Amino acid sequence: MKLRRNSAFVRFWLASTVSDFGTYITTVALSVLVLNSLNGTALDQGLVNAARWAPYLLFGLFAGIWVDRFRRRTVLITGDFGRGVVLSAMCVLAALGFLGVPGVMILMFIFGTLALMSDAAYQSFLPQFVSRPLLTRANARLQQSDTVAQTTGSAIAGGLVALVTAPFALLLGAVTHFVSGAVLLSLTHVATNKPPVRTDGSMRRKISEGLRWVYGHPRLGPLAWSSHAWFIGSAMMGAVLPALVLNDLKLGALGLGLVLSGAGIGSVIGTLLSLRIGERWETGKAIVIARLVQPAALALIALSPLIAVALASEPLDNNAAGLPGNWSLPLWAAFAVAAGGQFLFWLSMGVEGPLEMGYQQAVTPDRLIARMSATKRSMNRGMIVLGAPFGGALAILTSSSIALWVAAGVMLLSALVLLFSKFRSANVESDQLTDEEALTQ
Repeated sequence: MKLRRNSAFVRFWLASTVSDFGTYITTVALSVLVLNSLNGTALDQGLVNAARWAPYLLFGLFAGIWVDRFRRRTVLITGDFGRGVVLSAMCVLAALGFLGVPGVMILMFIFGTLALMSDAAYQSFLPQFVSRPLLTRANARLQQSDTVAQTTGSAIAGGLVALVTAPFALLLGAVTHFVSGAVLLSLTHVATNKPPVRTDGSMRRKISEGLRWVYGHPRLGPLAWSSHAWFIGSAMMGAVLPALVLNDLKLGALGLGLVLSGAGIGSVIGTLLSLRIGERWETGKAIVIARLVQPAALALIALSPLIAVALASEPLDNNAAGLPGNWSLPLWAAFAVAAGGQFLFWLSMGVEGPLEMGYQQAVTPDRLIARMSATKRSMNRGMIVLGAPFGGALAILTSSSIALWVAAGVMLLSALVLLFSKFRSANVESDQLTDEEALTQ
């Protein structure tokens, strides 16, 4: 069956796309809320990011087991509606002047807990109605829509924040989650109503089984360790980049949205090329090369403030409004370098993402997919809890550029772990389980 004729996949794709728009609108609005509306610092941004991902560190190893006790569709719907409620509450509290950075952290912790459960269900839900040979292609379609959302959603969010302020932009993010949940309610394909997975053994045994599968696998193991290091660097970038754009370059909310749109454009192109590159170079080699490109792209972003200073004939006059029409030539040059770095970084991410997701799902038995997903995500997002505050603190003690250079070094280490491991020879075509093997394991 072709994916476009799979009605369950089409509805799931639609729900995922709408939710993706909400994610990128929320990302921009939240950064502006913390750094501008609440007069926060890069460290505050890092703490908010850490609070968002802390549930993955605290509860992540249990998430896959909890998800197995419920229908995956039910978990996804609950997660969407719950996140919509959290963002709505944040909007109301911020508009009334009752929200500070600690309050944002508490609400984002709740938001992250709901996202954790949805993420654990997400990866194990797709194989219920998409056959394993089509999983890489299905993940490519999902990531392509995600990148379109990243491109347009970030730009829309930047303009929306400048027009109606950050709290009300968060309300639009809430609406997208409500719409996504409603679409999933209409998904009635028989495969999506599979009963909860029943597995024998204690909680400890189940967690151990998931850990052994992820870290004991000859190729998934190196990928997991490499990803942990990568997420530390990524978390540092996530905390520092908004501060660099909003506070150092003073490009404003619209400028931040446009910089992040560069990421979306790169990711769109990357996902379009992903399958062809994977077929030509094989999965392992393609992902290793993508990982090597990312630290170079991050170093380019770190250079953007230096470009602005080098081209300025006099001290920069950064306007408070941050409107592109008022930018000086040095600021336009800095914007182009930062957006170009984002483009290159997410071009490589677009190539890597579908290949990595499809490979993990293809080589993992169905009964372990939720635990595999939860194990990796809990550890990866746990690295954000460490990396985000560290990146923010380093930016305050030194500068945003230096913090980004350090993040690039961490990502380079991540790439080298894969380069010198067995993952180089990973190939989804030869390593994947057949549907029959998946049912018997």
